[in-house]
Amino acid sequence: MKVSDFVEKYNLKVFAGHQGLEKEIKGGYVSDLLSDVMGNAAEDEVWITLQTHQNVMAIASLKDLAAVVLVKGLEPDNDTLAHSEEEGIPLLGTGFTTFQMAGKLYIDLKL
Repeated sequence: MKVSDFVEKYNLKVFAGHQGLEKEIKGGYVSDLLSDVMGNAAEDEVWITLQTHQNVMAIASLKDLAAVVLVKGLEPDNDTLAHSEEEGIPLLGTGFTTFQMAGKLYIDLKL
């Protein structure tokens, strides 16, 4: 599934990083601890989190993630938006909870 398909299916808001919307999603990772994501997330996964600061995009870039989804209607900081654009990694938003978003992604990927 491409990030763009995921966005369309769940009416996710694309805050920034539009140039990465055609990336393929190979899995997902859920955590709000940056060190956990840095140590355990895999390339081309979608990271689901409630963290909104720019370090989120630094980790997403380091791990070459497909996208980052901010849950519960949270909005990213301006620095986070800029970093998303620089890296070309989609920064997405939803009103769903972490649990709901992770479940939807899991079902879609049929892992």
